[in-house]
Amino acid sequence: MAHYALLDENNIVTNVITGVDENLIQTDLDGTQVGGTSEAWEQFYASRPWFAGLTCKRTSYNSNIRGTYACIGHTYNPDEDIFVIPQPYPSWIRSGSFWNAPTPRPEDDKFYTWDEDSLSWIEQTQP
Repeated sequence: MAHYALLDENNIVTNVITGVDENLIQTDLDGTQVGGTSEAWEQFYASRPWFAGLTCKRTSYNSNIRGTYACIGHTYNPDEDIFVIPQPYPSWIRSGSFWNAPTPRPEDDKFYTWDEDSLSWIEQTQP
């Protein structure tokens, strides 16, 4: 099984569906053959009436297609042909599909949360 992300006019993922593997070729209801490539299946799903106006892009659970597995709310970046997760904080910097804090998280066994006001990691202590 393959997975396909459906995008609105702003390239925001609105739905993710399970479809057929890209190498499969099937006969559509009107007798035409469909499939054989990811692009052919993307066009097929985007042309279905229930997905009218949406763009379809292949995605992958193991993140070997288009950066990361697409989820609802992710953005598709057509210039880089990748899905991008939502930016967690305004100060964070994008690297590929993901965002990094401007200050690296301390590398120890303590628990930290990001504080956007001070642009730093704050150690959390137990009550």
